[in-house]
Formats: sequence, structure tokens, C-alpha cells
Amino acid sequence: MESETSTFETLQLAVALMIVIGAVVGFYYYAEVPQIVRVGGLLAAVGVSAAVALRTEKGRTTASFVKEAQTEVRKVVWPTRQETVQTTLVVMVVVVIIAIFLWLLDMALGGIVSQVMQRGN
Repeated sequence: MESETSTFETLQLAVALMIVIGAVVGFYYYAEVPQIVRVGGLLAAVGVSAAVALRTEKGRTTASFVKEAQTEVRKVVWPTRQETVQTTLVVMVVVVIIAIFLWLLDMALGGIVSQVMQRGN
């Protein structure tokens, strides 16, 4: 019985995927149709595909995961504008300092290599 359910769910997911693929192909195939109609058709097909996919166990699990993720995002404490600007400035200063350090290191190593190469001749 579980094998039949699994096969049926796989078939449902395949149908959902085929609906989306067909909608995308149709969107480009009917390029002469006004874009608003094509976009509406594409959105309708995605909606039908989602409805088909949500009838499966994987679809319900995915929907549950998305709802939990949205709940977690609401709990995030976002930095203020001032904190963001300060952090950005610190990052930029550190990048400039490291760039200068690497430039000086490159010049020093280049000079050393140049000296070694001249002595070798």
C-alpha cells in the first residue's frame, strides 16, 4: 500500500513539474500574445502546479518548512541604519589597510626577487 502511495505522490509531483514546464514553454512559444496574458497564464499554471504538489506529503512538508522559516525571519533583530553604516565603514577601512599592506608586501618581495635575479646573472 505504501508503494502505491509513494508512486502516486511521485506521479503527482511529476504532473506538477510538467505543468510548470508547459507553462514556461507556452510563455515563450506564444510571444505574439500580450505579455500580461502570458504572465497571467504562467502565474495560473504555477498556482495549479503548487496546488497539485501540496497534495503530496513532500509538498505539505515543504509548505510547513516555509511557514516555519517565515516565523524565524520575523524573530531576526535587524541592525539600525547607523549600525549598518558604521559596520560598512569599518569594513571599507580594513579592506584599504589590507590592500596597502599587500601592495607593500608585493613591492618588497618583487624587489627581493629582482635582487636575487640580478645576482644570479
